[in-house]
Amino acid sequence: MRNYLLKVPDHQWNASSPAKSSFQNLKIQYLGTAGFILSDQHRTIVLDPFISRPNFWQTFTQPLLSDPTLVKKYIPNADDVLIGHAHYDHILDAPEVCKQTGARLIGSQATLMYGRSAGLSESQMLETKGREVIECGQWQVVGLPSIHGKALFGRVPLPGDMTTPPPYPPKFHHLRHGQVFNWWINTGYLRVVHIDSADFIEQELQGRQADIVCLCAIGRKYRPNYVKDVVRLLKPKYIIPCHWDTMLTPIDQPPKLLPGVNIPEFLEEIKASGVEPLFMPILGELYFDQNNES
Repeated sequence: MRNYLLKVPDHQWNASSPAKSSFQNLKIQYLGTAGFILSDQHRTIVLDPFISRPNFWQTFTQPLLSDPTLVKKYIPNADDVLIGHAHYDHILDAPEVCKQTGARLIGSQATLMYGRSAGLSESQMLETKGREVIECGQWQVVGLPSIHGKALFGRVPLPGDMTTPPPYPPKFHHLRHGQVFNWWINTGYLRVVHIDSADFIEQELQGRQADIVCLCAIGRKYRPNYVKDVVRLLKPKYIIPCHWDTMLTPIDQPPKLLPGVNIPEFLEEIKASGVEPLFMPILGELYFDQNNES
């Protein structure tokens, strides 16, 4: 019955790349859930990596471990790993990515607590309180303070902070979200905003124009005027839906849509707001021109 209720994405939703494949252009790869890899010839930033994707039984009964083989295969390079919040489906693979690539782990106190429990050194982690400009080579990033959506029967799932390192390996309920961030990323040519939960703080987005927004698809179910407000505040050219899958299928297998997520309606709502929607399959790639975009 559960499989019957969980629909699969339609390949006809998939968008064409706005620009040609080129090391000079910005490449965005979708990792499923809220995970992305942003890269060009200068920098590679990973957002909310969750590719180990334990199944239903493992998630709710077992300690959660990152799969080093999957990390090596799908995230071979990284300079920085940015975490929007510290729930397991946003942070599980982050320490392993940092161990394998030497990347910095950047995020909240809760994010660093998980990094410590996984054995990362202090020199490989950077805590932000939000709003600071963080230099990432030729790129700049800013964590814009945000809030988690009430996405579990009208309540915020696993609320609270982590002020001490959690058990390692953790169970899913050990990883509390902590401070939530929307990441504003400036490559020097393009600006990307990553909204990884079903809500945001309007005042924090004001004045932060973006060319591309990676937008949590379940937000439109829980926040009134979700798409319209994002477009009004950030004025993007493109919106990439994310966080639309159940998170329980293997990274290389067909995903299932979260119950209640209506991707065709989401895409139409984005179009009606004057923005081009770009739906990406898991592990799909899109390129964006870093010379001619406004």
